[in-house]
Parts: sequence; C-alpha cells; structure tokens
Amino acid sequence: MIDALVALTQAGLLVLIVTLAWRMLMLARTEPLMAASAGHPPTQLARKEKPVLRKRKRPASTDRTELFTHLHILAGLQERDCRISGLHLSEAPETVRAYAVAWLYGAGCALCSQSERHSDALAGLVAQIAHRKTGIRQTEAVQAIATLTSCGVLLACFRAGLEGAEYWQNHQYVQPANSLYSAITANALV
Repeated sequence: MIDALVALTQAGLLVLIVTLAWRMLMLARTEPLMAASAGHPPTQLARKEKPVLRKRKRPASTDRTELFTHLHILAGLQERDCRISGLHLSEAPETVRAYAVAWLYGAGCALCSQSERHSDALAGLVAQIAHRKTGIRQTEAVQAIATLTSCGVLLACFRAGLEGAEYWQNHQYVQPANSLYSAITANALV
C-alpha cells in the first residue's frame, strides 16, 4: 500500500515537472514576440530589471509630452485630494486657484530638467494644465507664475509643489505635508 502511494506521488511529481518544462518552453517562445510588440528588443529581457521603487532619483524629463503627462497625472491626483477634503478648486476664489498654479509650477520645476526650469514653455504648460484642472484663465495662471516671489503664500505653495513632486518621483505618492490641499490650507485662510 505504501509502495503504491510512493509510486503515485512520484508519477504526479514527474507530470508536474514535465508540465513545468513545457510551460517554460512555451513562454520562452512567446516572450520575444511579446517584447517586440511592446517595443522592446528581445535582448533587453535577458537583463535583470530594477525594482519599481528605486532609491535613486529618476532622470528629469526632457520630453515635453512626458512632462505634460506627469504634470497632468500629478495635478489630477492633487485635485482629487482637494475635492475629497472639501476644497473644490473649480469653485474656489481666484487667489486659491493662483496658489494651485504656484504648487503645480513647483511640481513642474521638479519634474523637468534644470535647463527648462523657469522657462516660458514650462509656465505655458503649467498654465494649460491649471486651466483644465481649476478653471483659472491661462493669462491669470501665467501672471501668478510671473509674480511668484511677490507673495509669501505663492512661494510656500511653490516650495510644497517642488518637494511634493520630488517625493512623488521616487515613491509614486505625495506626502500629506507637501500636498496641494495642505499647502493651500496651511498658508491661506480658506
């Protein structure tokens, strides 16, 4: 009886090993096809990939589309956070919207390369995203960016956006202390 049980277990293990080998062969055959369809050459798959959460900072984005995407995602997350906390940016006064623009401009400076910081192109991109997320007119957004250093609240929001985006690059979330909602409510009477 025990001999039959051992033989049956061995046969089951042999079937599992053959199934595993077959599955590995099938994956090895389809993997280069999947890599080619994803735009990666098959030689990159042999390398060990780094984990998603890195200790090093990712290189700054130089591609305008990539920067626009990152800023749009970050602005959407922060706008949602504000809405959940009871602050509807689209219904907020113009000064509060200007604070949101300053925060987003700080985030943009953190996400772009040093040569692109404080440029008219970055200010225009931030104004465009701020218009979509808060409803502020683009000319008013550009004006808020241009007068950033004239107001302590705008400067504090800029700094919070800068630190929040730097942290977001490495950890995929913004610390509550550097969030848009926190920057607005800690520095202004809302």
